[in-house]
Amino acid sequence: MDKKRYEEGLAVRRAVLGPEYVDKSLSSADDFTRPMQELVTEYCWGEIWTRPGLDRRTRSFLNLAMLTALNRPHEIRLHVRGALNNGLTKEDLMEVFLQSAIYCGVPAALDAMRVAKEVFAEIESDQ
Repeated sequence: MDKKRYEEGLAVRRAVLGPEYVDKSLSSADDFTRPMQELVTEYCWGEIWTRPGLDRRTRSFLNLAMLTALNRPHEIRLHVRGALNNGLTKEDLMEVFLQSAIYCGVPAALDAMRVAKEVFAEIESDQ
């Protein structure tokens, strides 16, 4: 493992997803799941999210569209929070899901919007 890339990835991962979520994921990792946590932190967050070519806001747009296409509600939930942390608005998210409906399918986009609404409600109830 490249320790520098892992540490850079950990910082970005915490900034985008929130330290509580990331720290819980890492502390609950066991011998089976720890290698995946390390891989995700080092490569997804340390290698890709730290690249200068796209800002975090743009990366969030892309992630949400791709996760909608893949119909991955757990990851959509996580990345809706991250997108809000990266400066996207509810209106931005609506546009991502509308665009995704055309290119990825209406059922996938409807599921993504449903998950996003649940996240909005959770965030509002926490305030």
